[in-house]
Amino acid sequence: MKGHLISVDGQPHDPTVPEVQALLDRGQRFWLDLEDPSQEDQDAVLRDTFGFHPIAIRGASEFGQRPKIDNYDDFVLLVFFGLNPAGRLVEIHCFYTQTYLVTVHQDHCPVLGDLLESLHQRPPHGTQDHVMVLYRLLDAVVDRYFPLLGDMDDHIDELEDQILVRPTEQQLGALFDMKRQLIALRKVVTPQRDMFAALLSNPDRLPGMTSDAERYFRDLYDHLIRISDLVDSYRDLLSGALDTHLSTVSNRLNVVMKQLTIIATLFLPATFLTGFFGQNFGWMVTRLGSGWAFWGLGVLLQLLLAGALVYYFWRRGWVSSDGTARPEPVARRPARSRVAPEHRWQVVHPHALGPTASGPGEGEAVAATPR
Repeated sequence: MKGHLISVDGQPHDPTVPEVQALLDRGQRFWLDLEDPSQEDQDAVLRDTFGFHPIAIRGASEFGQRPKIDNYDDFVLLVFFGLNPAGRLVEIHCFYTQTYLVTVHQDHCPVLGDLLESLHQRPPHGTQDHVMVLYRLLDAVVDRYFPLLGDMDDHIDELEDQILVRPTEQQLGALFDMKRQLIALRKVVTPQRDMFAALLSNPDRLPGMTSDAERYFRDLYDHLIRISDLVDSYRDLLSGALDTHLSTVSNRLNVVMKQLTIIATLFLPATFLTGFFGQNFGWMVTRLGSGWAFWGLGVLLQLLLAGALVYYFWRRGWVSSDGTARPEPVARRPARSRVAPEHRWQVVHPHALGPTASGPGEGEAVAATPR
């Protein structure tokens, strides 16, 4: 079988059925990790050696489930999700009892290998509760989410800066890829958070749970809440970045269309003049034939009209790259009207004016006095 087998004293063993059976006969606590086992290995270990329930065994061979915790007569089945180095989800099935822990997963999960090496170098204390082995497993899996989310946060910031400089199709594809990844994370993180909330509300569901171990599991639950909040926050950031990308592309398209419209508008009076003076009227033919008519009406007039249009567009701010007009100088800005202090009034209680205040009745009248 492909996997690892380690006892509570930190000694590794060959992951074979005889070794597992020998540890069971001695009543020694151990952890068996199976990576992508075949159907024959699952039947030989899970059914024949441990005697797990057929429904639990069938669930271990059918991946793609949601996070859950199921209680059976003498063991608990937990379905949990971790991450591999590529950031893809790894589904882990945990069979837990007070004396042994069995994990089954299809994909390679280096987090489990690192934890096995840590248990080999620093085995748990002899009096430590066996439930803490399960805690260390779940804690190592949960903590792997934080580096991924941190890298995603940095990537989102970089994309936002790049979008404001120059939006591209590659940025849009990266945003959609991260959004799909966050959706996949949310589908597993939220049920895992709810699963631990239900577990902490009834700690007796987990065999061997103690008051001290419960504190560690509460800390694990707090990590899941933080991860769930980060996933929701990054989804909002990605939605904002997508809106910024689309808005920036739309604004740039509007600027280009505006500039093309300005170019077409500049040729509009020239087209009108050439069309008007190009008409074959006898009066024009006989009178507009000198050099000044050519240079004055034919050339200079068109240049003056084009220059006047350019100046008008520039004053309106339509020829700038961002489509904004220049701010008016301070001297040209309209003066703000100021109200003299004696013309500003406030409403006060009639008793504040003294005994001379009069009105419709006591406690009913108000008066206005200068402030």
